[in-house]
Amino acid sequence: MPVSQPLSLILVASLLTAPALAADPPHSACLSKAEQRAAVADRKAIPLGQAIKSRRARGHYAELVRARLCRRGGGLVYVLTLLGHSGKVTRETVDAANGEPINGH
Repeated sequence: MPVSQPLSLILVASLLTAPALAADPPHSACLSKAEQRAAVADRKAIPLGQAIKSRRARGHYAELVRARLCRRGGGLVYVLTLLGHSGKVTRETVDAANGEPINGH
């Protein structure tokens, strides 16, 4: 049974995005905008701009596509989705308390 071209494109697109979505933290683990502001005000997290500046100081130059502040373990992390100069989309996890990359990223 032949598969229509639009259905084929949808299947291919879903297969390509599945690994990226699997790495996403659950939505419930991430903070709302108000919770993010409170975490920064309470010094539980550094401001996002400071975390990005810390990355760039280590030579990581990529365009920020998305940033979320999420709970992990007993602390907070920034989950950054980045677009590199090559066009490759990557995800990095940064300790929100100090801006240090987690897992060597």
